[in-house]
Amino acid sequence: MIKFVPLGIVLPLRSKMLRDGADIAACVFPTDNAEGIFHLAYYVNQTEIATVATFYPQKLAGREAFGYQLRGMATDTPFFGKGYGAALINYAVDYIKTAKAEYIWCNARTSAIDFYKKQGFEIISEEFEIPGVGPHYIMILNLI
Repeated sequence: MIKFVPLGIVLPLRSKMLRDGADIAACVFPTDNAEGIFHLAYYVNQTEIATVATFYPQKLAGREAFGYQLRGMATDTPFFGKGYGAALINYAVDYIKTAKAEYIWCNARTSAIDFYKKQGFEIISEEFEIPGVGPHYIMILNLI
């Protein structure tokens, strides 16, 4: 079951999977309280979370159309390859379409490129390094 959740629910999995167990406070993004932001979690049962992600209204540089940025997507190790991440993306796409956004974009870790391609995202940049995090590409999913 996918649910809209408060920030505090997504932070532990962000810490574990994206920041090597960093302190929870270090896993808060400056945009985590932006207007229009929402956080999603895929619950495999009443308490266990498989996947989380955050989405907020943010135009991609060089684009005039309205879009959302995907940040902090993380899937817990026991749930890799089981379709939970794909289901969460599909849920977000349906919701974001109601906001009349034309695309979703993200800074995708190089290690996650294949996952995002399977969801329909396309690479639109050269590889770049986010200090302390690793290599990434900008990817986009056009909704119209």
